[in-house]
Amino acid sequence: MSEPHPSRGATVGKLALYCVLAGVLVAAMLFPLAGGAGIVVNHASDVAAQDSAQLMQGEVPTVSTMVDAAGNPIAWIYAQRRWPVPSDRIADTMKLAIVSIEDKRFADHNGVDVQGTLTGLVGYLRGDLDTRGGSTIEQQYIKNYNLLVNAQTDAERRAAVETTPARKLREIRMALALDRAISKPEILTRYLNLVYFGNGAYGVQDAAKTYFGINSADLDWQQAALLAGIVQSTNALNPYTNPEAALARRNVVLDTMIENLPDRAKELRAAREAPLGVLPQPNSLPQGCIAAGDRGFFCDYVLQYLARAGLSKDDVARNGYLIRTTLDPKVQNSVKKAIDTVASPQLDGVASVMSVIQPGKTSHKVLAMGDNRNYGLQLDAGQTVQPQPFSLAGDGAGSIFKIFTTAAALDMGMGTNAQLEVPAQFQGKGLGSSNTPGCPKETWCVKNAGNYRSPMSVTDALAQSPNTAFARLIGQIGVQRAVDMAVKLGLRSYAEPGTARAYQPDSNESLADFIKRQNLGSFTLGPFELNALELSNVAATLASGGTWCPPSPVDKIFDRHGREVAVETQACEQAVPEGLANTLANALSKDATGGTAAGSAGSVGWSLPVSGKTGTTESHRSSGFLGFTNHYAAANYVFDDSTNPGGLCSFPLRKCGSGNLYGGNEPARTWFLAMKPVAEDFGPIALPPTDKRYVEGGPGSTVPSVSSLSFEEARKRLREAGFQVSDLPTPVNSFSSRGTVVGTTPSGKTIPGSIITINTSNGIPPAPPPDLAPPPPPPPPDSPPPDVNVINIPGLPPITLPMWPPPAPPPPPAPEPPPPPPRRPHLNRRPRRRPAAPDRRRQLSYRHANICSCPAAGRPSCTLISTRSTPRSSSAMTRRCAVVR
Repeated sequence: MSEPHPSRGATVGKLALYCVLAGVLVAAMLFPLAGGAGIVVNHASDVAAQDSAQLMQGEVPTVSTMVDAAGNPIAWIYAQRRWPVPSDRIADTMKLAIVSIEDKRFADHNGVDVQGTLTGLVGYLRGDLDTRGGSTIEQQYIKNYNLLVNAQTDAERRAAVETTPARKLREIRMALALDRAISKPEILTRYLNLVYFGNGAYGVQDAAKTYFGINSADLDWQQAALLAGIVQSTNALNPYTNPEAALARRNVVLDTMIENLPDRAKELRAAREAPLGVLPQPNSLPQGCIAAGDRGFFCDYVLQYLARAGLSKDDVARNGYLIRTTLDPKVQNSVKKAIDTVASPQLDGVASVMSVIQPGKTSHKVLAMGDNRNYGLQLDAGQTVQPQPFSLAGDGAGSIFKIFTTAAALDMGMGTNAQLEVPAQFQGKGLGSSNTPGCPKETWCVKNAGNYRSPMSVTDALAQSPNTAFARLIGQIGVQRAVDMAVKLGLRSYAEPGTARAYQPDSNESLADFIKRQNLGSFTLGPFELNALELSNVAATLASGGTWCPPSPVDKIFDRHGREVAVETQACEQAVPEGLANTLANALSKDATGGTAAGSAGSVGWSLPVSGKTGTTESHRSSGFLGFTNHYAAANYVFDDSTNPGGLCSFPLRKCGSGNLYGGNEPARTWFLAMKPVAEDFGPIALPPTDKRYVEGGPGSTVPSVSSLSFEEARKRLREAGFQVSDLPTPVNSFSSRGTVVGTTPSGKTIPGSIITINTSNGIPPAPPPDLAPPPPPPPPDSPPPDVNVINIPGLPPITLPMWPPPAPPPPPAPEPPPPPPRRPHLNRRPRRRPAAPDRRRQLSYRHANICSCPAAGRPSCTLISTRSTPRSSSAMTRRCAVVR
């Protein structure tokens, strides 16, 4: 069946268009004389002018490289994998091959090949919409530039390659202008650096690397011919998916070169006999943070940091920056090794993150950022792309937040030698509420986990961490001051709008404002989600003499021409006085020697001065350790990252039921394991000098003695010293007569202007003080917790078994029947021996062999009184234990 003839109207229209284009081409030939005036309609002229400036500049998208502090690559960020090279780094074989096959009159025309264009127009009029006739190197460069550089949307990309006379007109106009402004060698170099060669390779340098593993300067005849041929159709001529077509196209290129370069014919014919010679698989370049390994989270943080500084991810992916970061490879490796040693990446529901920051007065450089999760998309393999190390996560850092309450109190004039009352229980009105059994309504009730002496100094309280002491303290200074101090020292995201949504979903309120508005005294116990990087920066602020700086991952940035690029960042600021920060650093230095982190510090052989604080939430769903020296600051934060968070347990670290994880265990051990190998790399470790003002307290911090005064006289003396006095005295046991003033709470040193309670005797002599045994030493880091039994069998790994709680007590026995009336004894019969009185000691049962333990805290000792086999298993022995009173 014959092809249908085009309509008469369509033919006439094409002829008219042909005449117009012919006129344009005549003008093009006269362009050197006529100056190109009036060659196209105004619309085409406007469009051409719009793109001309960027086209003339000629910059193309290229790869940005992110490196660590030692110059090792971390990641390559790019939209198009391209490495532009100058003309002298492109082989002449490549230049001759591309000109021979694409534009053999390139050296002679002025940007428009009239003969070739007329040939292309004839093909277009015949219906061949895909004809390539007439496209000079200049025109192809313009088309590809509009497609690969200027076009940002799908519509713009379609318009850049549409086969229409309008596009041809625009290209002709711009080609003429380009040829006048730029030399032929430069145009050819730009073209070869721009075009797509398939398999992800943009530009001739990356094409040479992709297909042959060499530089573009080293391309031989057959390699250059293959690349020149691929440009026509990168999909159809892909040497890996269609090698026959690629080989045939390469030989076509070589044939044209033989025709155009007769003096090189012998070499070219030899090249024609060579195989394709491509690599077994095309080379590629890892793209983005997903390929950065254990540096992936740091890479992601760098990009977010730059976006806030004015360089978007798209800018980085297109503009070929060299991003020199602050990441120290030795510190990073040590952190990652420590994290994975303590918290396996495959643990379900357990995330452990840690960032290390170098303190300083002008910058806080992020030296390392670790996570037991690997950065990636394979959830089944324990991977994630969630920014766990630098976003709000977990249930909070627990008692680490006592640092903020203490810093606020020091800022108000209290000294670290001040004595804090440590009641067994604290009840506070107006500080939130508790669901603790027995706690009054609308009251915040706090208890301690153990027995503590009272009072104790601020320094000792930071090391021993009694909850009630800091609950009283935040009640004295006010919740607002503690929260504001946390933000100043480094928890800056708490002040960002919308961060309270985890607690108030429909609110745009900041977490700081939410806590202050609710006046939540529990803030001092750290029950709120946390940005672990910011917690590390809190440590850096204290280690820097109170100077806060943003945690910076970037040292310097250079553009593609080697010029340094300035980025906008927040300026450093003095968050608290230097004397306050230095004194607080000293007050925190007991934790690793006699406090809650001493066991973990000793387990790794740590012997250097360090300031630190442990913390654990009440539910054991997250915990942490903050520590710093004069050279490093870091915080390890462990939390449940599952969708259904629960308690975490120690020895080994895992998700469990009730939870027994403490900051002094795995978090502190991770910190010391990570920092010990690098601790002295930046110089000797030493604590800063203290400031007497923050040790002894500021003016007005001394509470005058008022013992033996009348209540009115005592109140007057306290008010004259600048303190407020509660209206009612507190009766206390004393040998003094009833009503006598016997002291104050607090006494000694306290916050200037705070509320003082006068203590009066109730006339009851005090009971003798109990013998408070010193707290037991912390268990070795590898020992099991009290509620876990570890069985070691030769040839098998240790078996960890939970210890079952004691069974419920049996119901009370039925009343015994009344004894029978006494009978007269037989004269020849001895009287029966009365049975021994039953053992009145409390009896407890356990279902594991070799265990006799008393669950009640504070019991002096426990003794074994019997064993028996259980009905279910003859091997399981029930041991009956009794508390020895």
